[in-house]
Amino acid sequence: MKSLVQVVFSSLGSSVGKKLLVALTGLALLLFLAGHLAGNLLIYRGPEELNAYAHELHTALHGSLVWIARGGLLAAFVVHVALTIALAKENRAARPQAYKKPSTVQASIASRTMIMSGLIILAFVVYHILHFTIHVADPSYDALTYDLHGHTVPDVYSKVVMGFSSVPVSAFYIVAMTLLCTHLSHGFASVFQTLGLRSARTGEVLKLLGGAYALIIFVGNVSIPLSVLAGLIKPIVH
Repeated sequence: MKSLVQVVFSSLGSSVGKKLLVALTGLALLLFLAGHLAGNLLIYRGPEELNAYAHELHTALHGSLVWIARGGLLAAFVVHVALTIALAKENRAARPQAYKKPSTVQASIASRTMIMSGLIILAFVVYHILHFTIHVADPSYDALTYDLHGHTVPDVYSKVVMGFSSVPVSAFYIVAMTLLCTHLSHGFASVFQTLGLRSARTGEVLKLLGGAYALIIFVGNVSIPLSVLAGLIKPIVH
């Protein structure tokens, strides 16, 4: 009798197995994006709120929980992008002849741009971690601290303000969010369809929900660098 791990790996050889893993990793990323946005928006409540939230995340399970979550999410993202690209290539190989109908031509264009945009988003995620988490992009972030009720904690608020004060960094972030939310608006319903939760009656509703969800994620996240550049989110005055 095959183990669960053997079943999972053997399923990767089929398009059905790949689609299922794309859907499951996509669902995990959908849930993460909502939670991540909720935490990010605390910046509008000031450095005390954001730094307290960040401190709680980074000290949970003696600091190991956040790294477990990061590792799991990064793995889910890599698997999601890699299998999406693999499925797109398989679909293209199965239909070598150009489509004649406009709708299928549009789908073909979306498939082609999905590979490139997916790789750009992956590059952004790696840079985002190097920038704000590991501080490879700017080692000066290591010295940023905040006095939280008598405890010295990392000053996440100042890191965000300093990072997005750079126009190229903010521009890259906005482009990545645009591409990501384009994926979300199209992929939201696909997740539920692959999991067998989409029907003819709920298809249009899921499509609208996907568009609304993508818009909320886009507006919420993009508002932060734009607010920093516009001076609405200000640096801490010491």
